[in-house]
Amino acid sequence: MGTNPEPALAAVNKTVRCPACGGPSVYAASNPQRPFCSPRCRQHDLGAWASEAFKLPEQQPETDPRFEGS
Repeated sequence: MGTNPEPALAAVNKTVRCPACGGPSVYAASNPQRPFCSPRCRQHDLGAWASEAFKLPEQQPETDPRFEGS
């Protein structure tokens, strides 16, 4: 009834794709930049948000006949 340490090690060493550059990134507490691979990729992503490069398409507002022609 001993514990199997392999699942815990797998979680510590999980590698994901960096959202900025697409390279491998360690997704663990040892990587403070996670999910990014480096501080540079993290700053690049933050800059894209700040410059509004990541936008959602604007939806057409529903018209309310009570407010038309005001």
